[in-house]
Amino acid sequence: MAATFTIFALFTTLSCFCLISIEAGASAGFSTDLIHRDSPRSPFYNQSRTRSDRLHAAFRRSVSRASRFSSNHPSDIQSDLTSGSGEYLMKISIGSPPVNNLAIADTGSDLTWIQCQPCTNCYKQNYPYFDPKKSSTYKTLSCDSKPCVALRDDGTSSCDNNLCSYSISYGDQSTSGGDVAEETFTFGSTTGGSAVVPKLTFGCGHDNQGTFNESSSGIVGLGGGAASLVKQLERSISGKFSYCLVPLDNPPNVSSKINFGSNAVVTGPGVVSTPLVSKSPATFYYVTLESLTVGSKSISFKKSKVDGDRKAAEEGNIIIDSGTTLTLLPQSIYDDLESALIAAIKGKRVSDPQKLFTLCYQSTGDLKVPPITAHFTGADIVLLPTSTFLEVEEGITCLTMIPTTLDLAIWGNLSQMDFLIGYDLVKQEVSFKPTDCSKQ
Repeated sequence: MAATFTIFALFTTLSCFCLISIEAGASAGFSTDLIHRDSPRSPFYNQSRTRSDRLHAAFRRSVSRASRFSSNHPSDIQSDLTSGSGEYLMKISIGSPPVNNLAIADTGSDLTWIQCQPCTNCYKQNYPYFDPKKSSTYKTLSCDSKPCVALRDDGTSSCDNNLCSYSISYGDQSTSGGDVAEETFTFGSTTGGSAVVPKLTFGCGHDNQGTFNESSSGIVGLGGGAASLVKQLERSISGKFSYCLVPLDNPPNVSSKINFGSNAVVTGPGVVSTPLVSKSPATFYYVTLESLTVGSKSISFKKSKVDGDRKAAEEGNIIIDSGTTLTLLPQSIYDDLESALIAAIKGKRVSDPQKLFTLCYQSTGDLKVPPITAHFTGADIVLLPTSTFLEVEEGITCLTMIPTTLDLAIWGNLSQMDFLIGYDLVKQEVSFKPTDCSKQ
């Protein structure tokens, strides 16, 4: 007999306090805020830093984070992000009664983990450490439990006295380790209620060391691996989640949104979809970018395979990642794109003082940049000029795509802004819909 998995949705009104139970397979749906780490709503926000300071810090995080995507780096036991990276935060509550936490939401990570008492080694955090002894719904998992076996298959878990434990190492040598357990998680909903998820597998971290920031309590894993939040909820949310990222210069009271289940369906005029490609590691969301267009100039991916009598772009040649700010392209593709843009843009070229960007112009009111169209398999997406070119310092506007020597390209979050992007893990596809995300 199949196990029953239930999501409880809590809604409060002036007249009643209601508990709605949604069984596995039902169309459960909820939405919650994604708080950009540089927003005034984020505890990472530093008022003394200029807009330029915050942007360049995000750009540096992109380069650091991207380095671990290469197949030349260990992937079996190395985490899918650099500690403290990731650009968006989620408010979550853990346990019964619920304890509030703020964690980094990341599509490049699987296992959700939170700092827990007792702390062998814990970094300082603004929220109280979660104490499992004070929760009536906390339960450690045994070595032969399905979640532990799945984590052991990818090298994340081990066993000690029949108790399942996890250990994650990050690219900057930071680490997190502790017990693999199940607990009730509560997610605040933008509708004013809450979504309560019982028996969610997570890491209760007792030994967490390195460059973690005190503003977050851990990681919410939104990747495609078996231990991720979206995979654990797959039956109850019909394998669907979506998000809508607002541009960086939106008012501070406007937040990006992440949606699950019935709330995550992307439909209507302008929707295009591209297949997800199954590759290893399963954490990442791979799609196929066939070419880019600048005006009438087409730039095809040169790294290709022979398909009959023609060459086709290699399947799964780019990762969609919410935690990387910039888009990183193979050097040859980037060179052709830059040449096409230089030919199309009439403006004064300038150098980036930070020496990260190679295509920059003097910011003027009449600087006109052409649209860039991304041609994914089955889906053409016209990117916003406000996302492809950004004023990185006063008077300097740069292309927000950079070359990489890694063997995979990365579609960063600037290229995703003002699109409703939906992931359907049942149909194995990603959908894009041009949307004013500030109105979602």
